[in-house]
Amino acid sequence: MRNVTFAQAIREAMCEEMRRDSDVFIMGEDIGVYGGCFGVTEGMLAEFGKERVIDTPITEQAYTGAGLGAALAGMRPVVELMFSDFATVCFDLVANETSKMRFMTAGKKSLPVTFRAPCGCGTGAAAQHSQSLEALFAHMPGIRIIMPSTPNDAKGLLKAAIRCDDPVIFLEPKTLYKTEGLIPDKDYVLPIGKADIKKTGKDLTVITYGRTVDKAMTAANELIQYGLYVEVIDLRTIKPFDIETCAESAARTGRVLIAHEAGLYCGMGAEIASQIYERVFDKLKKPIKRLGAPDCPVPMTKPLEDHFCPQEKEIKKAMLGLMK
Repeated sequence: MRNVTFAQAIREAMCEEMRRDSDVFIMGEDIGVYGGCFGVTEGMLAEFGKERVIDTPITEQAYTGAGLGAALAGMRPVVELMFSDFATVCFDLVANETSKMRFMTAGKKSLPVTFRAPCGCGTGAAAQHSQSLEALFAHMPGIRIIMPSTPNDAKGLLKAAIRCDDPVIFLEPKTLYKTEGLIPDKDYVLPIGKADIKKTGKDLTVITYGRTVDKAMTAANELIQYGLYVEVIDLRTIKPFDIETCAESAARTGRVLIAHEAGLYCGMGAEIASQIYERVFDKLKKPIKRLGAPDCPVPMTKPLEDHFCPQEKEIKKAMLGLMK
């Protein structure tokens, strides 16, 4: 096992897949000479050259279309959007072309393209660079969506995304880039669509993903002093999400909290709660509680941004409320 940062784990995943498969390449804004807006692709240009680490113009629609075409031609492009917010610039290509191509060709064409996109708030980047848009993407059939919370998950799931024959949106919470964690020395790939129980418990289930996982873990550990043991489920894959693991845990504990930093209104929490109700309604001791951001743009200043996103204290308060 080695200790690496979240950003390093992502870089290692891309480098290993590019060494393994000559059809894999990466393209995006400032990813070559500059090494990426967050330094994730640093050093890759020197190893793989400008034909496989492609600096693009500032035109998401153009290079997203190029990635789509490359995937149709049999390549495995990794298309980096500097911020997930910018997916709205090329949304037609993602929503109307990429997601539907396999269906519209009766399975004759696959689209092995991975869209990497830093997401979420916490950096003071304001309303146009801080959104969590996973629920928007999840509404499109034909696309898989991943949002890891640890370096181990980031590396294993990105490798799986690159090898996947379906299009994948790989969301990277930008505040996690400098966080550290252990990863295996050997090559490994994690399954898409399988949640990870980060902490076991018997009294309450918390379902979350992305950078909210660490906050939920902190809150869950604080509840031990009250004699309460919280189970924390990290979805890792948002679409398809692991409803079996979620429903089994919900039935066992009888209490469920769903937390994410994306907007509460029409957020993923509503879909998760609905599917749990459909399966194990009779096993629940309390109504499912959801936590998310208010229905407004992300503010810039740190105090407002912290208030906007669910923090440890709000998660802890919601946990205790469910136990009453």
